[in-house]
Parts: sequence; C-alpha cells; structure tokens
Amino acid sequence: MCRHLLYLGEPARVSSLVLEPSHSLLRQSWAPRLAGGHSTVNADGFGIGWYGQDGPVRYRRSTPMWGDENLPALANATVATAILAAVRSATPGMPVGDAACAPFGSDGWLFSHNGFIAGWPDSIAKLAERLPITDLLTVDAPTDSAFTWTMVRHLLRSGEQPDAALITTVAEIAAAAPASRLNFLLTDGVRGYASCVGHSLFVRCLPGQVVIASEPFDDHPAWTSIPDNHLLTTEPSGYTLEEL
Repeated sequence: MCRHLLYLGEPARVSSLVLEPSHSLLRQSWAPRLAGGHSTVNADGFGIGWYGQDGPVRYRRSTPMWGDENLPALANATVATAILAAVRSATPGMPVGDAACAPFGSDGWLFSHNGFIAGWPDSIAKLAERLPITDLLTVDAPTDSAFTWTMVRHLLRSGEQPDAALITTVAEIAAAAPASRLNFLLTDGVRGYASCVGHSLFVRCLPGQVVIASEPFDDHPAWTSIPDNHLLTTEPSGYTLEEL
C-alpha cells in the first residue's frame, strides 16, 4: 500500500502539500489512516515531481520520507502549479531503489501507481510480449508499477488520449491479473487523470485548485470520496467521473 497525490492549480509550495498539512504524505508514510488492512508503513522510498520552465522535474529517493534531511528545504523552496508526490511500500520481492519510486515519467508526463499487480510477473507476461523490446529494456525498475507506466506510455506514444490509455491499461491488467489494485495518477502538468480500482481515492476542489489523493491530508470538508472502478479527469476548474 503506497500513498500518492496530485495537485493542479495556482502556484503552491511543495511543502504546503507534502509536509505541512495535519495528515500530510509525510505523516502517511508512517501512519496512514486508510490502510484498509494493508501495510501501514511506507518506508521504501518516496518521490516528488513538479513542472518547471523546461518540463517535469523529479526528486526520488529510496529512503523513508522522514529520513531525508534535504527534503524540507527543497520542498519549501519549490513552487509549482502541478505537483505529483508519492510514498512507497514495496511489494514483497520487489527491489528497493531510487528508480523504483514514483513518479515515473517521460515525454512531458508524470505517473504514479498505488497498488500491485496480482501474480506478478507471470500474470502479465503476455501483455509484456506486446510491448516494444526497447521499452522493456529501458524500464526504470523491474517492478509492477514501472511496468504499468511502460504500458501507459506506449499507448500515449501510439496516439491514445490519456483517459483512454488509463482505461485500456486498467482493463488489460484486470483481465490478466484479477484482484490487482490499480490506482493510477497521470498528468501533463495541465490536466490530471486518476483511476480508482481497489484502493481509496479522494478529490478536493477549491477555487483555483484541485487535489487528488489516496486519503485526505487535512480535515477540510471539501474532500469527496471517489467510487471504486471509476476514472477521474481533472483540471484546475473541476473534474468529471466515468465508470470503468
């Protein structure tokens, strides 16, 4: 069980989303409120991505978020209109390393996966056979989340719209590996896309900003729970939902 969030809106400091709220990602890294019977410690790394003048920037570490002495200063100094952050609890048997931490990204996109692929890797071997060999050889890490990003990226590069790319990826993995948990976050820095399959997901819309998160990071009444098996499409002005 990982935790992640996506912010889109007026310029915001990373620390105001990741470190400072009463139930921030920092706190969720060791005390999530909605564990749902799964791991309650996300100590296998973290990552933060944001959009600068030249596109997305990522800071990923395999240490627990609370153990990174550089993070407070970095997060306080970084201001962006689009921020994707995640803390990681590695599935048993998966490697731990900077490259295994979300957000994954390329071609102007940032992506995160909260969940797991059931029966990995045997269950999705046939899906892997359909991907370009160069994509498989350059995957960030031999993990289910990095592979999922490779699937999504291939569809995007093939001309699929982002919402359709997530819908297709969810459908194909769910068919090949039932009982998988497939909460995805995807953004190009302007719009956000999120799937809710098997884990909690919430959205908070305020004037000039939208936040999607695995669980609310504060007690603001605007947080709304997203139903399971739904896709959320969002931008700073609001969001829409469709059933998967």
